[in-house]
Amino acid sequence: MEPSTAPDADLSDLYSVIPYNVTFPDDAMGFVPAGNYSEPNPTRSPAGIIIAISITALYSVICVVGLLGNILVMYGVVRYTKMKTATNIYIFNLALADALATSTLPFQSAKYLMNTWPFGEPLCKVVIAIDYYNMFTSIFTLTMMSVDRYIAVCHPVRALEFRTPAKAKIINVCIWILSSAVGVPIMIMAVTKVTDNGKIVCTLKFPDPDWYWDTVTKICVFIFAFVVPVLVITICYGLMILRLRSVRLLSGSKEKDRNMRRITRMVLVIVAAFIICWTPIHIFIIVKTLVEIDQRNPFIIASWHLCIALGYTNSSLNPVLYAFLDENFKRCFRDFCLPFRTRVERSSLTHARNNINANNREPVSVCAPSEVGGKKPV
Repeated sequence: MEPSTAPDADLSDLYSVIPYNVTFPDDAMGFVPAGNYSEPNPTRSPAGIIIAISITALYSVICVVGLLGNILVMYGVVRYTKMKTATNIYIFNLALADALATSTLPFQSAKYLMNTWPFGEPLCKVVIAIDYYNMFTSIFTLTMMSVDRYIAVCHPVRALEFRTPAKAKIINVCIWILSSAVGVPIMIMAVTKVTDNGKIVCTLKFPDPDWYWDTVTKICVFIFAFVVPVLVITICYGLMILRLRSVRLLSGSKEKDRNMRRITRMVLVIVAAFIICWTPIHIFIIVKTLVEIDQRNPFIIASWHLCIALGYTNSSLNPVLYAFLDENFKRCFRDFCLPFRTRVERSSLTHARNNINANNREPVSVCAPSEVGGKKPV
């Protein structure tokens, strides 16, 4: 049975973090049609104006923090030799996906404020595809980070061969190729169309019967972009907890063990933040697919806005987590934001250690700039 839709239903009436065809009618969004849905240019109610301004302000903050933060993370990994570890290579991939996702927010904000899509079909295809790429590359990368930590903790000898920056880069490329199996078809199906009330909407045009393929897409995304990866992550961390409880020293060195536990804890927090931010939207979509809900209920509308905000907030939250949980990232951020102060500290320290060879020594900071032929730690 084909599910009921609003007369002007489109792909992203409420900013689609997950670009499913989950939509609400205009009056639920603060638009009051002059007579019926066929009349163009519906007037916006005061509540609708407040909602539009509030969400645009929120998304502006998320965009600035997320874009700058993730670019800074990528800069740190590329710039500094000692940041090129297997874990940080995965973090680079995650930051790239998050930066792309937050870069679409200005376009979606404009669409929401104007109640139409003014940017044309090519940009519509790009924005929707980026949403899907972000969703799949993020969860796949987090899954590989969890597997990577499992190997480091439970199989330390095998980790020496498997956990290398070169192999992490290859895995990142494979993640993007695998995500393209979804992203490319989505880009092809993304179109713009004019609704009965004169709006231009950015939507997905599924093959006939469209309701069937829409439902199949939702269920497949829920399974392969959420359920299966979360199950793998849970198993990996369950095995790691058992290992950490049964063995006092994993590597024979207290210093290495502290670093291993610190990195494992950081990855766990990043994974937990992702699951917390994305679980509501996945549950909302599945409930909307299986159960008929009141699309004009204020609580439903508020819940939908909250789910979407959580999804995009995760993209801006990760750089903050890196800065608080990882001392190396914290130093790199400080080196970038306060370069003059850092140079003075380095100069004073190296001068105190050895006045003669001060100019030839490697900087003391863990964020040593990349050098040709420099040794890259695992």
